[in-house]
Amino acid sequence: MTTYDRRLVEHLLPAVWDVEAAYGIRNPQAPDADMPKGTVDRKAAGTLFAHLADIRRGWAAAPLSLGERQALVLRYGADLPDDESGVLQGVTDRAVRYRCERGVGKIAAHLNGLEYVDGYQEAATVG
Repeated sequence: MTTYDRRLVEHLLPAVWDVEAAYGIRNPQAPDADMPKGTVDRKAAGTLFAHLADIRRGWAAAPLSLGERQALVLRYGADLPDDESGVLQGVTDRAVRYRCERGVGKIAAHLNGLEYVDGYQEAATVG
């Protein structure tokens, strides 16, 4: 079972809106292209497609506010910088960053079967 952290969720989010983004996502379980081919751990080989299905499910089901959804679509779907996203949302670029941070945290918590609390990632890794 995969534990979803902030980095992995951010890495996978563009695939929610762009099905072709999956072609550019590297499977973290795969060997480097310049490495010799060897045996494959079949239990971990198919995780990329499971991750893609999970991120789409997380986007649909996580308890995100409208502002968090807008900020995530504009950053990870449209690849807009925070200042442009803020103009479109009528908020500051700092508010956009906060919305994205909370949104990613909420998706990660949802995929891990946990309730989101501010600072979720930091609290989950301490101790």
